Amino acid sequence: MNTQANKPVVLITGALTGIGRATALAFAREGSRVVVSGRRDEAGQALAKELRGLGAEAEFVHADVRFENEVQNLVEQTVKRFGRLDVAVNNAGAEGESGPITEQSAANYEATFSVNVLGTLLSLKHEMRVMLAQGSGAIVNLSSIAGHVGIAGASVYVASKHAVEGLTKSAALEGAAAGVRVNAVAPGPVATDMLDRFVGNDQAAKAGFLSTIPARRAADPDEIAQTIVFLAGDKARFLTGQSIAVDGGYIAQ
Repeated sequence: MNTQANKPVVLITGALTGIGRATALAFAREGSRVVVSGRRDEAGQALAKELRGLGAEAEFVHADVRFENEVQNLVEQTVKRFGRLDVAVNNAGAEGESGPITEQSAANYEATFSVNVLGTLLSLKHEMRVMLAQGSGAIVNLSSIAGHVGIAGASVYVASKHAVEGLTKSAALEGAAAGVRVNAVAPGPVATDMLDRFVGNDQAAKAGFLSTIPARRAADPDEIAQTIVFLAGDKARFLTGQSIAVDGGYIAQ
């Protein structure tokens, strides 16, 4: 008897580093069947192999979430391989360029929004089509504390994450009656390369940012991953349209 056939099928975008990678590992340890995606094929294949080493069924599918044909193919390949889609984690994201509003460019806006907002929208579109048809599913979008508050010098990124929050709430309302849940996780600073890029690889700036966090540290990527696993699971089956801040107390101030 193949017990894997009863395990949830999980799709993760932007899965090759940071929170996405930690989330893939967390679901694999839970025994889920996992499809990871990203733009770097060699790294993607290596991650899929690592997940299989943990005993999970796992596949890599190349996808750049800025392009609808690639997102559609990602979802179609997932369903073709495993027959359904139970969980989707829309993690692909870009921090963009920091700086005051007076120095922001249309190019930075387009580059940031094409990944964070358009990428989330396209992912939701094709994931929800499958989930609505099967009458079940859970989606977790990656937002940020920047989706809850303003951050000086990060206006474009902040605006993009506020948009992700709006997409999450709207999609949740569209999916609720059909048994499809849509939530978001809003991390504070996480110990990843993106955090270092966000502070301009300036260790003093990084230390200053972390000093504003009541917990006085950055999160480990697995701490975010565990929240995602919870939101996707049956223990959260009446939870939809919410954004859970995993931020060491930042937005409680």
